[in-house]
Amino acid sequence: MHAVESISSQREVEDLIKARYPLLYLVSSEESRVEKLLKEIARNREMRLEVWSVTEGFKTLFGGQAKRDIYDPFKALEYVAAGEGRGLYILRDFHPFLKEPKVVRKLRDLGDLLRQGQKHLFILSPVQTMPPELEKTLTVIDWDLPNRGEIEGIAKKLFLQIPEVSRQKIQDEPGYMERVVEAALGLTEVEAENVFAKSVVRTKTFDISTIIGEKKQIIRKSGILEYYEAVEDVEDVGGLEILKDWLQKRRHAFTARAREFGLPLPKGILLIGIPGTGKSLTAKCVGSMWGMPLLRLDVGKIFSGLVGSSEENIRKVIKTAEAIAPAVLWLDELEKGFSGTGSSNFSDGGTTSRVFGSFVTWLQEKTSPVFVIATANNVHQLPPELLRKGRFDEIFFCDLPAREERKQIFGIHIRRKKRDPQNFDLDRLAEVTPDFSGAEIETVVTASLYDAFDENSDLDTDRLQRSIGDIVPLAVTMREVIESMREWAKTRARSASAKGQTPAKRTRLQSAGEAIIDNTERKLEI
Repeated sequence: MHAVESISSQREVEDLIKARYPLLYLVSSEESRVEKLLKEIARNREMRLEVWSVTEGFKTLFGGQAKRDIYDPFKALEYVAAGEGRGLYILRDFHPFLKEPKVVRKLRDLGDLLRQGQKHLFILSPVQTMPPELEKTLTVIDWDLPNRGEIEGIAKKLFLQIPEVSRQKIQDEPGYMERVVEAALGLTEVEAENVFAKSVVRTKTFDISTIIGEKKQIIRKSGILEYYEAVEDVEDVGGLEILKDWLQKRRHAFTARAREFGLPLPKGILLIGIPGTGKSLTAKCVGSMWGMPLLRLDVGKIFSGLVGSSEENIRKVIKTAEAIAPAVLWLDELEKGFSGTGSSNFSDGGTTSRVFGSFVTWLQEKTSPVFVIATANNVHQLPPELLRKGRFDEIFFCDLPAREERKQIFGIHIRRKKRDPQNFDLDRLAEVTPDFSGAEIETVVTASLYDAFDENSDLDTDRLQRSIGDIVPLAVTMREVIESMREWAKTRARSASAKGQTPAKRTRLQSAGEAIIDNTERKLEI
C-alpha cells in the first residue's frame, strides 16, 4: 500500500495516470465530486470512464452511454480486464468485497494487465479497508475536502440569495466573508451547500455560528473527539496574566493577513502545573477567545482492545481535527494517556509507543491550522520526547496564585454567585489562603453558600473564612511533589503568571545577579 499525501488530489491522480499506475484506492465520501473530477480527467485525456456499483452494475459516464447489468464483484473485475482501449473504471463501495480471496487474487492479477492496456481501476470508498495481500499493489489517496477557493465559490453562488440589506452588511464588514469561508472549511461540498442554505433561510445572512454548528455533526460521528461548547470567557480566569497575554496576541494568527505578514501558524502550548490552577479553564476559554471550535480529546478513548485499532483511532483523530480546521484541540491530563510509553513494548506490544509516536510526529510536522493545548499535572510522568523543542510553541508552568491573584479569583467566584465582591473583605480572604489553588477557592465559596442557604442567611466574609479553615489545601498534603515540580519548572518552563515566580526562583535570580557583580568587582581589582 502506497499512501499518497498531496496538496491536490486531482493533480496527484493525473500524475499517477500518466505514470500508468493501474490500481488506485480513493478514500472519500464525496462520490459525485470525485467522479466529476475524474470525468474531467477522462475528457482531457480522451479516455472512457465507466462506474460500477453492486446495485446498478456498470454505466458509462464519458465516452458513450452504455449500461451493463453486471452486479457480481468478481465478474465486474473480469469485465474490466476484458475491456478494450484506454479507460478509467470506478468501483463504488468495493471495500466489503476485499475480504473475498477470489476477488483479492483477481485484483493482484489485474496489475500488469491493466498497465499494458493503459487502463486504470479506482476503488472509491469512504473507508479504507486493506487486506495484506494488496498492500504493495494498491496506491491509496485520501481525497481532499473542498479547499478555500472551492468553499468560497459555493458561498458566492448562494450570496445572491441573501437580501440586499444583509449583502451590504457583509460587504461592509472587513474580513467577514473570509471568516465565513474559514468556518466552513472541513465540510464536504454538499455539507457546505446545505449549511449555507440553512443559514440564509434561518438568519437571512451567512451566520458563522450556524456554520460552525454543522461541524458538531462531524465530531459526533468520530466517536473519539468531543465538541466542547465554549461558554467560559478569559475574564473567568484569575491570574495567569502572562499566559492570557500570550494567547491574546495570537488570536488573529490564523488569518490570511497573518500569513501575508509572514507569521507562522501557532502549533500549540503545554500547560504544566499544580492541579486546580486554571489550566483546563484556560483551555476552555481559547475557543471562545479565538472564535474557533474547541475539540476535547480523551486520550483513553484512543486505546481499544482490537489489534491495530488504536493506531487507526489516532489517525482518525488527526484527520478529523484537520478536516474542521482552523480549530483548537484540547488534550486534558496528557500524562495519564501517555505515561506508559517507556514500558509499552512489554505491557501492550508497543501500542502506546506507536500511538504516541504518531501523535508527536504530527505535532512536529503539522501544517494545518490546528492549535493544540495539552495540560498535565505531573510533569515527571510525561515522556521526554514530548518536551522537546518544536513540539509546542511554549511550555507554561501554572503555580499557585499569588495574593493579588487570589483576591481576583475570590471576586470572580463571588460575582458568579450573584453577589457584589465589594461587599466582601477580599484582602483578608486572600491573606488567609496562601496555599490555596483557584479550584480550592471556588470550593470555599460554594461550601459557604450551602451553609448560608441551610441557615437561611446570606454569604459574607466571616462565613467564607470559616469554610477556609475546614479545607486542607493540596499544597500542604503534597508539598514535596509541588516543590519538585517548581524546581523542574525553574529552567524548563515559562511562568504563566506575572507574579508566579516562587521565592526560590527569585532567590536564585538574585544570587546569579550578585555573583555577576562580585565577579565584575574582582576583575576591576585585578
